[in-house]
Amino acid sequence: MTATDLPVTHPAPDDLPDLAAFGQGLRPYAGWARTTPHLMAPDPLGRKVRRSLEEAIEASGLRDGMTISFHHHFREGDKSINLVVDTIARMGLRDLTLASSSLNRCHAPLVRHVQDGVITRIYTSGMRGELARRISGGLLEHPVMIHSHGGRAALVTSGELHLDVAFLGVSACDAMGNANGVTGRSHCGSLGYAMVDAEHADQVVMLTEEIVPYPNTPVSISQDRVDHVVVVDEVGDPSKISVGAARLTKDPKELLIARLAADVIEHSGCFEDGFSMQTGSGASATAVTQFLGPRMRHQGISAGWALGGITGGMVDLHRQGLVRRILDVQDFDTVAAQSLAENPDHREISANEYANPFSKGACSDGLDVVILSALEIDLDFDVNVITGSDGLMMGASGGHCDVAAGANLAVVVAPLIRSRIPVVVDKVTTRVTPGETIGVLVTDHGIAVNPARPDVEERLRAAGLPVTTIHQLYERAVSITGVPRPIERGDQVVGVVRYRDGSVIDVVRQVLAP
Repeated sequence: MTATDLPVTHPAPDDLPDLAAFGQGLRPYAGWARTTPHLMAPDPLGRKVRRSLEEAIEASGLRDGMTISFHHHFREGDKSINLVVDTIARMGLRDLTLASSSLNRCHAPLVRHVQDGVITRIYTSGMRGELARRISGGLLEHPVMIHSHGGRAALVTSGELHLDVAFLGVSACDAMGNANGVTGRSHCGSLGYAMVDAEHADQVVMLTEEIVPYPNTPVSISQDRVDHVVVVDEVGDPSKISVGAARLTKDPKELLIARLAADVIEHSGCFEDGFSMQTGSGASATAVTQFLGPRMRHQGISAGWALGGITGGMVDLHRQGLVRRILDVQDFDTVAAQSLAENPDHREISANEYANPFSKGACSDGLDVVILSALEIDLDFDVNVITGSDGLMMGASGGHCDVAAGANLAVVVAPLIRSRIPVVVDKVTTRVTPGETIGVLVTDHGIAVNPARPDVEERLRAAGLPVTTIHQLYERAVSITGVPRPIERGDQVVGVVRYRDGSVIDVVRQVLAP
């Protein structure tokens, strides 16, 4: 039934004055359902439910040349991106911009859609696996725009990255679109990155494994942001969230680095009651929490709040009373997702709240200390988290440069040598986080402090920690491995690295014969 099919019942009085005199656009009353005909449907609350993904795509108005967006909260377990893009390809759509908050090894099937012209541009925090290898070799005509998590929120809210249709996979959703990631079958936890897409996309399609009774609670994405709801077989596999960069470690070298990083935090001058912290992805970074707990209990202090991608280790500190509150933009394991579902002091936040430098308040601005990983770090403390020693894209910007800029002290943890390749280098292959925002490097061969932080170096030396210099670490690395052979590159720019404010901090050039 359309608005024109509805009878005009109890119209406005015939003697109304000229409404134009009272304000532009005023019109006489013409019946309670004339402008909201959906209220006459048999099931008004079910009007968003589509019978198939194809129907949802058609209803969204998706056309050639538009931008589609996704979140990556399932990480290597994501099932939504491949499903949606496969369906779009079968429907004959082309020349689309793919704007996923990040891409992983599981997205290798996207290669054929790039080859076929279905996807012609990509915005992402990073990529891994076969897709990254092929794009590093020049597969995509236009360079990938590589952004941080806070930078993505800034690009979306500024309008540079306009999202036409967001496809958001969630574990539980009702018929109106109230959704979360903590109930239902496939829990991913926080939907912090998806929240930005739901807020700003022209059309929002919720993919869910089950439509639950209305109203679904808790609500991460509310019904007033959602246009379509469709049931699919799988949105993601939670068991694959904590693999790759988010894996737990038992490696002695990685645990040694984590213990040294905890020593740095303890003696940095930031380790006071009520301090705030974040541990990034990467084995040593996530392992730091297990060494912080005993130190906090010994000194009788607790952290006021913890931020970021949350792990079971951080949840354990919270349960012990050593972290009072958790601000969660993403969960790195099912323990963290379960805590988010159960604990009122464990709060979900959007990527905009997390780290958008132009928002009205980014949580990252208030951090005391953050632990971050690196693929490379150079003599100026610049950090590379995008490209490997072979020049291929294999990582993600994530929130790295966001939290490094906001924290009082940014600590990078990395082995001196990884797979016989030095991590401390003369100049990083790709600059992602500027050295001016990095305070300390912790390796298995010693600790280097940025000369811009003499206060920190003085404290660490006074504590008897193995402090050296970045130059000495570099010399130690190349004495063991030799100086790496230069990477063979072509002229084609395959990636543009955007700093969190949108400026270009580096580019990634084509790797020849990757």
